Amino acid sequence: MKQITITKMQKFLIFASIGLWNISVSAQESEVLEEALPGFSIGGSVDTYFRTNFNGLNKYVYGPDGETPIAGPQAPATAFANDPGFALGMANVILGYEGEKIGFVADLVFGPRGEEAVFLSMGSSNIVNQLYVYYNVSENVRLTLGDFNTFLGYEVISPVDNFNYSTSYMFSYGPFSHTGLKADIALNNNWSAMLAIMNPTDYTEFDPFGVYTFGAQLGYSNSSGSAYLNLIYGEQAPGLDPTFQIDLTTGWDFSEAFYLGLNTTYNSTDDVGFYGVALYPQIQTSENFAIGLRAEYFKELANGHDETVVYNSDANLTAFTLTGNYTVGSLTIKPELRLDSVDRDVFINQDLEPTDNLSSFILAAVYAF
Repeated sequence: MKQITITKMQKFLIFASIGLWNISVSAQESEVLEEALPGFSIGGSVDTYFRTNFNGLNKYVYGPDGETPIAGPQAPATAFANDPGFALGMANVILGYEGEKIGFVADLVFGPRGEEAVFLSMGSSNIVNQLYVYYNVSENVRLTLGDFNTFLGYEVISPVDNFNYSTSYMFSYGPFSHTGLKADIALNNNWSAMLAIMNPTDYTEFDPFGVYTFGAQLGYSNSSGSAYLNLIYGEQAPGLDPTFQIDLTTGWDFSEAFYLGLNTTYNSTDDVGFYGVALYPQIQTSENFAIGLRAEYFKELANGHDETVVYNSDANLTAFTLTGNYTVGSLTIKPELRLDSVDRDVFINQDLEPTDNLSSFILAAVYAF
């Protein structure tokens, strides 16, 4: 089969065309579009940010020859939002159709955050965040086939749906996406279940190994919040012991102004893995502003395999992230303070001395359409 290659310029033109189409569709025109093409939708987001360290490097430091870097910008070992200075997140365009029985989602990403999110994709599909079709077998059963974001964890890839802009260690170490077949089952008005068979984690374009991962979920929700118990099990590559991960995600509104979320997870893969827990208290102080804290404890399980982990063998980590959300229409401004601490000297301060902590500041802007 002929391989089709999309260049960066072609990608830019695709997204520019989609973006211009979306900009031209005002609120009134969206109603016209809905009437002309019932069931079809278009949405997405754009995000960008500024990041700086208070006690770590924000630039490269070079050796005596002036050309060889001996140290570089410091950042937590988590996904996204790690570049120094003014930086880009991603452009995200989501095309969809929702019919009575069938539908699809084509979720396209472009930019540094998008590239990190689809890091195991190859070729033309490296702009695809999600791509799936679904069939409502009955009022209580939906079958989905394709590439979908993971059902594990509290946080997601899109910055629109995360209160904090930077991400947790549990999210960053865990799966991002899966490709496979899943069945979502509504057991009653409050309880739900999901069963899935999938490619190895994050191999979203195809299965290169001929092995599969199984997934399951049990959920409960009501008007005050929800709780989900998630599970994956299966080989990720030939010769490795199967991955086992169990994850609990829950969040509840205790009042109109106070919300509390919790995520805890455990992962074991071929004698290495991780576990952690994070609390997400959030307070709505006014119609336009809310403030929230992510307090996370995270433990690497290296068992002597130092090359498989980021912070070296069996590290203990804590991270406190305080984030504000100021909303103006479809734009959310997110100022964020973050402190990461590790039980060993994994960072370098501005005097080029090793240290066990890193404090940083982010100012992010997220526009959703």
